Amino acid sequence: MSNTDLEDELRGTLERAAASVPPTTGLTERATTGARRARRRTWAVSGAAAVAVAAVAVVGFGLAGSNSKPAEPPVGGAQAPAAARSTPQLPTAQSVSGTWRPLQIAGVTSLQTSRPDDPVLVLRPDGTWSGSDGCNGLQGTYRIGQRGEFSATVGPQHLIGCDNVPHTGVLAAAKRVAVDGDTIQFFGVDGRELARYGRAG
Repeated sequence: MSNTDLEDELRGTLERAAASVPPTTGLTERATTGARRARRRTWAVSGAAAVAVAAVAVVGFGLAGSNSKPAEPPVGGAQAPAAARSTPQLPTAQSVSGTWRPLQIAGVTSLQTSRPDDPVLVLRPDGTWSGSDGCNGLQGTYRIGQRGEFSATVGPQHLIGCDNVPHTGVLAAAKRVAVDGDTIQFFGVDGRELARYGRAG
């Protein structure tokens, strides 16, 4: 057999072998389609996972927000300890009795002025009062109600002109009195403070 015949026979064998192999186009398409479907499944799974993670995060933030809610204030609001508060007591003839010096009187700016006498106000438990306006002796009576209502009378007095402290004006205008420790306050009919005195000695 010549070389030419051998080559022809070999070529024919290769052609027959190639014809017996299934076309690769279908396999390639199937492989490509499978890969695409796998990617779609992967994307779908990834999307579902992302949604689940987002939902868990939202729930988590909601729980955190509910747990971090500020504590409700106590009923009635925050209050200072009892030791730090000074609660005015209901005045009585006993609690107001004593000698008082003026600390503040509405419209008076000369309380520190030097005067012949000490301008004090003396309240007694029997409902009488006395004192000095700095120049003149004073006296009278007073009455205190169960809720701090106050009224006073002014007795006869000698009037010597000086820079008088108007105790009589305060007592005559006062309609309510309050005692807070060593301080006594007189209030007018409109509720405004008329004067404030401090306990002497």
